[in-house]
Amino acid sequence: MKILADIKPVSYLKLHSADLLNQVNETHRPVIITQNGEPKAVLQDTESYEAMRNALGLLKLVAQGEEDIRNGYAVPQAQVFNKIEKLLAEQ
Repeated sequence: MKILADIKPVSYLKLHSADLLNQVNETHRPVIITQNGEPKAVLQDTESYEAMRNALGLLKLVAQGEEDIRNGYAVPQAQVFNKIEKLLAEQ
């Protein structure tokens, strides 16, 4: 990965915004925008951003599930299926 090519000062962004948009959309690599030598923002294509948001959403669900297990809120799978089978048999 050429990370140095993906770090640009805000002055570069001002002069080459269309080029940067093409770059992030073609490479799907984010560009870090700096101001006074400090990282201040990230420019990312929408497809990669959406994929990242979806992945974070799934990770949040996994973390919530793990917390439920630690807190004793989980029910064994076999018990759930037995209950469902019993309910279906009663109909």
